[in-house]
Amino acid sequence: MTEGMFKVLLWVFAATVFALAEGARGQRVPCYFVFGDSVFDNGNNNDLNTSAKVNYSPYGMDLARGPTGRFSNGRNIPDFIAELMRFSDYIPPFTGASPEQAHTGLNYASGSAGILEDTSYHLLLYVQGARKVALFGVSKLGCTPRMIASHGGGMGCAAEVNKAVEPFNVKLKALVREFNTNFADAKFTFVDMYTGQTPFAYAALGARKVALFGVSKLGCTPRMIASHGGGMGCAAEVNKAVEPFNVKLKALVREFNTNFADAKFTFVDMYTGQTPFAYAALGFAVTQKSCCTVESGEELCAANKPVCAFRDRYVYWDNVHSTERANMFVAKAAFAGIVAFPYSIALLGIV
Repeated sequence: MTEGMFKVLLWVFAATVFALAEGARGQRVPCYFVFGDSVFDNGNNNDLNTSAKVNYSPYGMDLARGPTGRFSNGRNIPDFIAELMRFSDYIPPFTGASPEQAHTGLNYASGSAGILEDTSYHLLLYVQGARKVALFGVSKLGCTPRMIASHGGGMGCAAEVNKAVEPFNVKLKALVREFNTNFADAKFTFVDMYTGQTPFAYAALGARKVALFGVSKLGCTPRMIASHGGGMGCAAEVNKAVEPFNVKLKALVREFNTNFADAKFTFVDMYTGQTPFAYAALGFAVTQKSCCTVESGEELCAANKPVCAFRDRYVYWDNVHSTERANMFVAKAAFAGIVAFPYSIALLGIV
């Protein structure tokens, strides 16, 4: 039996086990916070001045609550993880959440957000809907174990790396002052991740169990198949570009686990499980087309247009985002540890 097929069978087994599992006796963890982009967004973008929102039909057609801002026909990955973690309800979006809800968790994910400035530009528009915003500066990168070893001679923080970070923080702090001047009805604060980076500060932050999701095979989305795959199959060059990021992220998780003994980090592999064998074993018949109607040149579902008859057979809901059923398998596989290293998300709740 090939390694790939063995992983598929394990995935199917895990999905079956959790589908038959008994209901819970209390939450596995006291709180659960979500950060990410449209894959995890559950409504934060609804009231923002951005086109990256899906608070209309047919999105949410398989949710009792209807269109909520989730980029799927139903639940997303964080929703399923909340169920598996035995929360009584899904983690609410940050926008509009009550102070009491912050005690059990908030979802900060925002559609089209990214780690680069140009992919996160719409976050500047976020301030139009929010009234209290914290902008985080860059920490002392020269004090990471990697930089101490490579630029600090193994003896201490790399001063030149830290010095290079300082101008960015100065500019960001100035930007916060500008925001407070131009948005009189809002309050902005600059969180200094640089000067506050001490062992005491790390302990005060409180995050001890973290799951970092890698990037999936973006070249296999209907959008990329059409634009870079000639409409015939996955765009190999796009998938190839994703691989180095995942490799480095997984290495970063190992580094964190080595250097932060009181914390547990795990890497969720969204990439290697996306194979024809896996999809076939899980009952997906359509892997390269969207289930909903997507207009030419667009990537989101057209409002109130027809959708496919058998949604459970489709991997993709629109030209980018997955169906509820595909989200379910990813969440359950991560929870069981089949695509999570070195800890399953379930184990994070008890270690």
